[in-house]
Amino acid sequence: MDYLINEGYPAAAQKFATEANIQPAVDVDVIRQRVDIRNCIHTGDVEGAIERINDLDPNILDYDPPLHFTLLRLQFIELVRPILALDKPDTALFRPALVFARTHLAPRAPTQKSFLDELQSTMSLLVFPSEKLAPQLKALLDPDLRAQVARSVNEAILYSRGDKKQARIRSLVKLRAWAEIQAREQKKNLPAHLGLGLDEMTDPDVMVA
Repeated sequence: MDYLINEGYPAAAQKFATEANIQPAVDVDVIRQRVDIRNCIHTGDVEGAIERINDLDPNILDYDPPLHFTLLRLQFIELVRPILALDKPDTALFRPALVFARTHLAPRAPTQKSFLDELQSTMSLLVFPSEKLAPQLKALLDPDLRAQVARSVNEAILYSRGDKKQARIRSLVKLRAWAEIQAREQKKNLPAHLGLGLDEMTDPDVMVA
């Protein structure tokens, strides 16, 4: 139930509650708002995501400057992304992105050293040709960055409402993976593959009573 609510599956959460005969406090509207915000970020509509976050709770970004800066930096990246995809981009096309950086990012950069470092690396996207970007700069254009930001936003919304930022099942899976890594590093006698025990038909190590 934690996972379904935290990850934004209201219909599945309601069905699970019915079948399990439990009465969880599921605010379907808030879940759908979180999903809408997440979808905006995944599609590159960061401005729309920020507007929706403020509609939901304006204090979230006010009290979390690092998250706000991360969103604004991603918004800048989305402004330059289509330009960098051009074979020979005209430098004039970067003007709106530069105005955005000057207006929204530059005033925040001096407040934390990490902000300044992130701004400098991000502005490097305008200097080097896309095919010659260093790996750390290419990572800024990777869709995985959108997913990371969306995850951080989702956790911030949950935290603002007094909910757990991560479902317990996710923490348990991470703990189990960590334990296996530690055991293998200590040369423990383990099978080459250790299933999670979720499929007794394919996992010979699982005994079903």
